[in-house]
Amino acid sequence: MVSAHNDSARDEVAPVDLDDPKLTRFEVYKEGLRRDDIEIIHYEPRFPRPGTKAEKRMERIVSGLFLLSGLFATLFVAAFIWWPWEYEGAATWRDPQTWYTPVIGATLGFSLLFFALGVLTWAKKLLPIEELVQDRHDGGSSKDDRRIAESTVDTLVEDMGLRRRPFLVKSALLAAAPLGLAAVAPLGALLKDPGDMYTVTGWNAERYNDGEPIRLMMKDGALVRPDMVSAGGQITVYPAIDHGATNQFPTAPTLLIHLREADAETLRGNLYPMYQDVDAIWGNFVAYSKICTHVGCPASLYEQQSQRLLCPCHQSQFNVVDNAAPVFGPATRHLPMLPITVDDEGYFVATSDFLVPPGPAFWNRPSLPEEDEK
Repeated sequence: MVSAHNDSARDEVAPVDLDDPKLTRFEVYKEGLRRDDIEIIHYEPRFPRPGTKAEKRMERIVSGLFLLSGLFATLFVAAFIWWPWEYEGAATWRDPQTWYTPVIGATLGFSLLFFALGVLTWAKKLLPIEELVQDRHDGGSSKDDRRIAESTVDTLVEDMGLRRRPFLVKSALLAAAPLGLAAVAPLGALLKDPGDMYTVTGWNAERYNDGEPIRLMMKDGALVRPDMVSAGGQITVYPAIDHGATNQFPTAPTLLIHLREADAETLRGNLYPMYQDVDAIWGNFVAYSKICTHVGCPASLYEQQSQRLLCPCHQSQFNVVDNAAPVFGPATRHLPMLPITVDDEGYFVATSDFLVPPGPAFWNRPSLPEEDEK
């Protein structure tokens, strides 16, 4: 152990011949440090006598932490694949799907926690105590430097005890395997072909209502009439079909807004041609998708004075009287408009599905009509 840092004394030390067969691994390691102007201040093995009971006990503790990590990683993968997650109507805390997110979160969290504790305990309780001081310098890597680097790595492997602690290495690998699988498992959700779930919503009459226009309803099932929304007001509506207000149709929630006369006239003057062709608005009423085109949060904060819809998640704002075009924030596409009218019984109905797929962008979404119409 060197007790003092003395540049002049260190410079006077003759270089060690690295080809000397009598040199030990640690001597090559020390010579490499010296050539890099690194001085060993203190070096002390945690267990000077390898194989003692204390060392074996610490190995078992570290191995136990790794095995616990592997166990929780395995539980995460199993829960992610087989735990019930789909809701069928309202659920209580007794229903397993309510616990899906907490279970996968807890199992993955404990897996990472125990693996980190295993690595930290290994470093703190088994690796040698070492203090080094280095002077900064520049330069390339010579043949000797490369030889020294190899010995440095070998020394690190030796200090970690990888060769004489096979059980510890096997337990770490046993934990890393399911932990790696836990990282890859969520990618399996991308293997399922989504079909047209991103382009067809619960407002599609051909698929969900035998071709008959679908009425608008509130969450409690009440059908919507024009006199139910005051001027300047808005309500959230859903397709009046089975499970229309449930997560079975996640892209169906829509905002029905009763514009004031002047605002409605402004919107009519700004309508994209695709919405003009289908008479998308009825009177002073307009219906926009509630799903933000950024990441899918509910854009439902309506400012009557500025005629803007705000998304509370990332502050995207949409101009209600200009096709709900984005005017602020990270969203880059307008909120799709749902073409509506009133049927013979005085209830609002959707005359078609959304003309543009609602929600966030995806990699194979069709081109947007408004891009060609501006």
